[in-house]
Amino acid sequence: MLQNLAKMEELLAKSKKKIGAVTLDFIRYLYNRINFSNRLISILGARGVGKTTLLLQIGALAKSKSILYVALDDLFFTDHTLYGLAEDFSKAGGELLLLDEVHKYPNWSREIKLIYDDFPELQVIFTSSSVLDIYRGESDLSRRATAYIFHEMSFREYLEFHHRFSFISLSLDDLIKNHEDIAHELLKKFKPFRYLPEYLKHGAYPYYAGDEMDYYQKVLNTVNLVLDIDLPAAQSINYENIAKFKRLLYVLATNVPFTPNISRLSEQIKLNRNNLSRAVHLLHKAELLHILFQQSRSISQLNKPDKIWLHNTNLNYAISQREPEKGTLRETFLIIHLSLDHTISLPEAGDFLVDHKFTLEVGGRNKTFRQIQQISDAYLVKDQIEMGVMKSIPLWLFGFLY
Repeated sequence: MLQNLAKMEELLAKSKKKIGAVTLDFIRYLYNRINFSNRLISILGARGVGKTTLLLQIGALAKSKSILYVALDDLFFTDHTLYGLAEDFSKAGGELLLLDEVHKYPNWSREIKLIYDDFPELQVIFTSSSVLDIYRGESDLSRRATAYIFHEMSFREYLEFHHRFSFISLSLDDLIKNHEDIAHELLKKFKPFRYLPEYLKHGAYPYYAGDEMDYYQKVLNTVNLVLDIDLPAAQSINYENIAKFKRLLYVLATNVPFTPNISRLSEQIKLNRNNLSRAVHLLHKAELLHILFQQSRSISQLNKPDKIWLHNTNLNYAISQREPEKGTLRETFLIIHLSLDHTISLPEAGDFLVDHKFTLEVGGRNKTFRQIQQISDAYLVKDQIEMGVMKSIPLWLFGFLY
């Protein structure tokens, strides 16, 4: 018992130090979306988006609670269980347990389920890789955990993080209905085309420090960690196939937006059709790819997507190591900002159908309505314009959706 108490004091001291060191100067969008009245909360996201920082900030802002932050790869767990930790923390009056990267702990879902059931006074917030299906396995958490997906930084967040601008996020309905007035007010405060090229190159992850080549190497390192560690840990994947996944990602990066020919791609990557389809869906789940289907088709791991993009424009630059096409950058920028809160599919005419309602056609300043003129609720999304008029909306404005 005394040994357990000493270990708990050691963990609490380490936790207090980490929480005390985290900066509160910039807090990502997700914090204000979390309903902290729930007892079990999961934050799922790709590597590099800032899950650990957010978890520590949650601890720093919950000052009235007895808090313990612990990473699940801590050496403490070589001879202690997660359930035992929660039990000791609860007995010591603990209220908030912050668990980082739970997928690094075996049987995590079963123990978290038991913690939830056995210690009703304890709130648990945990983070994990976006490739992890928290509702799959021996313990069903779907009736217990409230899950949040944590995306890369938006253009709005990039402006705040790197340039200290402060803007509120927009709803899609408000943006579409009032884009002229909104753009007019925003343009009084900043010039979007001074900052948009920066964001496209190095604005998605909060670790750019002024050197693009160093940043792209960090992005590639992050991609490799997802493929080498997160995917095998969270999904039953043969390690021999990881190299083929990397080859697939490079092929897609140099050809996006990509309309897949599964047979040809299967030969090129040396993966059979079923494994190739699974690979594409897993890379989508890992937030390395966006996959879209025609509006009439359902999403299934057995179905090949109708079109594929990399998940953000920074990945385009880092993986392909060349200047991406403008059309690719425009479409990727739009998808990443729409995909958080909205459903996107491919319409018969136009580029994207959003929420089964709005048809969007994306292009440069000279793009016309010719392809969507017969469609109601259809809009042009134009790059290279500061302000739009009527149904022509500036592309950069969509960067304020979260």
